[in-house]
Amino acid sequence: MTDAVLATSSIRTTARRRSPFRRKAFPYLLLAPAVIYLLGITLWPAIYAIKRSLQTGKFKLEWVGLQNYRELLVDNAFWTSIWNTLLLGSITLAIEFVIAMGLAALVYRSGWARGWRIVFTLPMLFMPSAVSYLWKLLFNDGRVIADLINRIGFDVGNIDWMGNVFNARLVLVVADVWQWTPFLFIIFVAGLQGQDKEIEEAARLDGASWTKLFFNISLPMMRPVIAIALVLRGVDILSNFAGVHIITQGTPGGATETVSYFIYRTAFKSFEQGYASAASVIVLVATIILAQLLLRRFFKSGTDA
Repeated sequence: MTDAVLATSSIRTTARRRSPFRRKAFPYLLLAPAVIYLLGITLWPAIYAIKRSLQTGKFKLEWVGLQNYRELLVDNAFWTSIWNTLLLGSITLAIEFVIAMGLAALVYRSGWARGWRIVFTLPMLFMPSAVSYLWKLLFNDGRVIADLINRIGFDVGNIDWMGNVFNARLVLVVADVWQWTPFLFIIFVAGLQGQDKEIEEAARLDGASWTKLFFNISLPMMRPVIAIALVLRGVDILSNFAGVHIITQGTPGGATETVSYFIYRTAFKSFEQGYASAASVIVLVATIILAQLLLRRFFKSGTDA
């Protein structure tokens, strides 16, 4: 008993003797391994990409400064890939948002929606490459979609989905919407279910209809959730590579070549890694700026409102 008391007293004395600096630094020491790991897989590749963007050469590297950036600014293929990314991304994101928000508004009050969430998330659990191969088979290789359209009564024959700009873009949009609409749906359902129920009850007592309740109360309260969801999906769309690489490979005539596929083609097919690094740095900076603008737009402080 005496030994236990002495040990407890010794621990308390040691704790009291610990300096304030050590007490404050202890939590940071616990977080240090994780921070170092994250910096290693994010910051170091970014620094290397910036350094590589200032060089040229396939095998023997030469320092060229900002030459790669100057060439990118007048490269039609790069700007075409940017346009394709924004066009396909905006169409895809708009469709996903409308479908996900509409479904979430219909089912978030129902108890069965909670039990069936895993079913809703099944498409996004598949690998993007597997989904891309599936839709390539359905649209182009297997002619399944064309056969279904013919059976419905529309005599369209064998549609060459990859030979037409509109059709090729349509395939990419359909594949992305099918896989990633559940991502937004789950976020929106959670956001709607997490809102204060007393505000809805007060609005119903005042005679507000379902549409007024949703558009005037629920939807404005969802602004932060919507902002986070759109930013996450927008960043993911900018880095969409598997669909373009497997389904279209940028055809026809570069009409479906996104910026991520442009970087891949430049780095691993043309072996111009400095040029590709410059393009990736530009895309990274633009993505950070756009994400910050969107988040500031939706996350205003009380003094800005």
